[in-house]
Amino acid sequence: MSQRESGEGRHAAVRDLAVVAAAGALTASTVAAGNRGLELYPQLSTGVTVLPFWTVMAQPLVPLAACLLLWWRRSRPVTVSLTLLVVCTVAPVVPSLVIALFTMAARCPIGTTRRVTAVALLPVVVYLATRWNGATAQVASALTGALLVVGAVGWGLFVRGLRERAERAENEAALRAEQARHREREAIAREMHDVLAHRLSLLSVHAGALEFHPHAPAEQVQQAAAVIRDNAGRALEDLQHVLGVLRSPFDPAAARAEPPQPMLRDLPRLVDENRAAGVRVEVERELADEDALSDFTSRTVYRIAQEALTNARKHAPGEPVRLSLTGTPDDGLTLEVTNGLPATAPAAPVPGARQGLIGMSERAVLAGGDFTHDRTDGRYRVRAWLPWAA
Repeated sequence: MSQRESGEGRHAAVRDLAVVAAAGALTASTVAAGNRGLELYPQLSTGVTVLPFWTVMAQPLVPLAACLLLWWRRSRPVTVSLTLLVVCTVAPVVPSLVIALFTMAARCPIGTTRRVTAVALLPVVVYLATRWNGATAQVASALTGALLVVGAVGWGLFVRGLRERAERAENEAALRAEQARHREREAIAREMHDVLAHRLSLLSVHAGALEFHPHAPAEQVQQAAAVIRDNAGRALEDLQHVLGVLRSPFDPAAARAEPPQPMLRDLPRLVDENRAAGVRVEVERELADEDALSDFTSRTVYRIAQEALTNARKHAPGEPVRLSLTGTPDDGLTLEVTNGLPATAPAAPVPGARQGLIGMSERAVLAGGDFTHDRTDGRYRVRAWLPWAA
């Protein structure tokens, strides 16, 4: 047993002792009131007729036993309630009954609570039906008995509702956290697909060049090796970041603490990387006010362009690529990447997960735009339209 569990057990034992002591004090007052003719719950019979050993010495033992029964009120709430109900019809132990009914209503199903409540009100009905003579004391006893039963059950149901709402709120919070973690992992997966696909395709292109041109000039070999080393190091850094996020417990603050994301202003560097890999890229860029774009839209455009160039480099090596980026705040932003289709399939195609088009489409939709791709006149075109979203 852990220290936490043992501590909770001690606290529960202390609470039970306090409840038993409070019930004993209240029962003593109830007994004193009953000796003066004030009954808080209808007495259907007296202890003398029910208990043959009802003596001066035995009378205090029944209320004491009723108080001690409360020790099991949480583990056996229905049994304790019904037992105290029977005892309450012959002895003034109504405080213990009230506590037991409260616990029963707070812990048992609604159907059970209804049945036990009906049984607890039955002595009131029997008392009025068999002993009614219009005396004020009888009316007061029946009324207080009914009010105590209804009040105890009602308060127990209220506490039960508070606990259920708290549990429901806790479960909903846990569900929202799990959904946020799931969305964060999906976002990480999209980012890593784009980044790693770009870097690994560069590695493949330069490694392939070294393989097919083993006698290339030393300067070209050195340049290709530098590109391979640089992109391999960056890919490892990205993987380490993602593995750290996936292995750690979800923390919204930590999830937002990401490394700087590339924006549209980084597009020239992306184009230069592709040109360094041997891709002939022609860029047409006509944006009215690029600085007015939101960070989300700017990052989305960059990622779509990155994935489109990666696909062109993987599936149409050696073919020229045209990247067109136009837009205004009124018309939105349009990105088109077009490349020629090779006459034959590449001899050593770069393997892929076939998620590029799906990822580009998802990014465009998340930004409130649309995405299309088609083959026309020997060329492959990728087109994305995004709202300006300043």
